[in-house]
Amino acid sequence: MGKRPISDFKRRTAKRLREKATGAEDILWRHLRRLEIEGTHFRRQVVIGPYIADFACLTRRLIIEVDGSQHGEDANIQRDEARTRWLNSEGYRVLRFWNNDVMTRTEAVLEAIHTVLAATPPRLSSAGDPPPQGEGDPSRGET
Repeated sequence: MGKRPISDFKRRTAKRLREKATGAEDILWRHLRRLEIEGTHFRRQVVIGPYIADFACLTRRLIIEVDGSQHGEDANIQRDEARTRWLNSEGYRVLRFWNNDVMTRTEAVLEAIHTVLAATPPRLSSAGDPPPQGEGDPSRGET
């Protein structure tokens, strides 16, 4: 069974999220895009199943979420837990960081990410991991 195409709605939503990144997301993105660890290539606002991940390294099956204070509310905690369970069931590991930690404890956040990457070997793929359909397509003005 092949991959299901990404809906136009999800593609537009992911693009809008990339364009309107939070300050914490911008800070983390500047670091993730320069990582020099073999087998890592992060993408921003990646559609994975029914969700859009803030950052994803597909070869390492690692998702990084940067959460604001609204994620501390009961309903959002439950939604995040269900989301993490689904992503885990698909073989992804999910790391969550608070906006405040990314902005004020950037080195500690990066150290935690490096630790997980060092413990997670890249998965083998004959064709590499092309971007998800519509993600990072320069002809569409996406990055």
